[in-house]
Amino acid sequence: MDAEDRIALFLDYENLALGVRDHHGGRAFDFRPIADALAERGRVVVRRAYADWSYFDEDRRMLTRSHVELIEIPQRMGATRKNAADIKMAVDAVELAFERDYLSTFVICTGDSDFTPLVYKLRELNKRVIGVGVERSTSALLPPACDEFLYYDRLEGVEVPTTTGRRGRPGRAPAPEAAQPPEPEPQPVAEEPARDVDTLAVLVAQTVAGLQGGTSGEVTASGLKRTLLRKDPTFSESDYGFRTFGELLRYLAEHNVVELAEGPAKGDPEVSLPERGDPEAAFALLRSVVADLAGGGAVALSGLKDQLRRARPDFSEKKLGYRSFLQFCKAAATGGMVDLRWSSDADDYLLTPRS
Repeated sequence: MDAEDRIALFLDYENLALGVRDHHGGRAFDFRPIADALAERGRVVVRRAYADWSYFDEDRRMLTRSHVELIEIPQRMGATRKNAADIKMAVDAVELAFERDYLSTFVICTGDSDFTPLVYKLRELNKRVIGVGVERSTSALLPPACDEFLYYDRLEGVEVPTTTGRRGRPGRAPAPEAAQPPEPEPQPVAEEPARDVDTLAVLVAQTVAGLQGGTSGEVTASGLKRTLLRKDPTFSESDYGFRTFGELLRYLAEHNVVELAEGPAKGDPEVSLPERGDPEAAFALLRSVVADLAGGGAVALSGLKDQLRRARPDFSEKKLGYRSFLQFCKAAATGGMVDLRWSSDADDYLLTPRS
C-alpha cells in the first residue's frame, strides 16, 4: 500500500463535457474510462469536479455514483463564471499540494491552457502531474507541461465516432447533387496521423542509447517508459497498436531493435541495444576512408559520414551502440585508428589517419 501513488483528481467539467459533445457527435461525457486509466496508475483519494451543475443535471448523477465530489460554481456572467471555476480549482489543487504530503500525483482534467501555470507550480512542489483532455479541444501548450498527458479520445472504453464531419453537413444529405461534393469528407481521419512503428523503433533505440550513456546502471522497461513520457507526455504504446509497453518491447526485440533480459523486478525487464557489427572493422573503415581523402592533410568531420556510406552503404554508428557519429569518431581516436582535434579556423573537427 505504501508504494502506491496517491492521486488527487480535479475535473474542469465544463471544458471536458463540452469538448466531448462538440467533437464526439453530441455524445455525453463518460467518467468511467478516466477512472479505469487512473486505477492502473495508483490509488485515487481525492475526486473533485467543478462546474455550474444546473447545466449538467444528468452528469451529476453519473459522477455521484463514481464518488466524485461536486464543487458548485454558481452562474454569474459568461467568462466571469468560467474564470471563477478555474480559480477555485487551481486554489484547491495548490492548497492540497501543501497540506497533503502523501499526495504524489495530481490529475488535471482539462484542455484549457489557463491551467498551464498550475501544472508548473505543482511540478515545482515535486508533484507528478497527469493531464487529461479531449484531443481536438486541448491547447497545444498544455500537454508538454505535464509529466504525462492522456487524450480522452484514446482511453480504453471511449467510443469515438468513425466520421467526425462538421455539424450541419448531414442536412445536405437528402439532395443527391449536394451529397457528392462532401464525398471527400473522410479527410477528418487525417487529423489522426498514422503512427509509424519504424519511427518509434528509432526513438526507442536512441533513448536506450542515451540512457546507457548517461547512467551507470541498467536500463529497465519502467525507466525507459518514464523517459519516453518525458520526451513526449502524450506517448502511448496503444497508438501504435500495442496493448502494453511490454508487448511493444517484445515486438522490438523480435525485430532486433533492442534486447531484453531479466531485470531487478518481475515484469520489469532490462532493455539494451543489441551488439551489431564489428566496431574494429568499422574503425578500420573510418581510417581507410580518412587516409584516402586526406592526401597528407586532414579531413573535416562534416560530410565524412556520407563518404563512409559510399564505401559501405549499410554503415550506421547507432548499430554499433553510438549515439552520434562524433561519438563514434572519438571512440576510433581512443582506439588509436585516427587523430581527432578541433580546429577553430575550420570551425569543425579534423581527422587524420594514424600510421
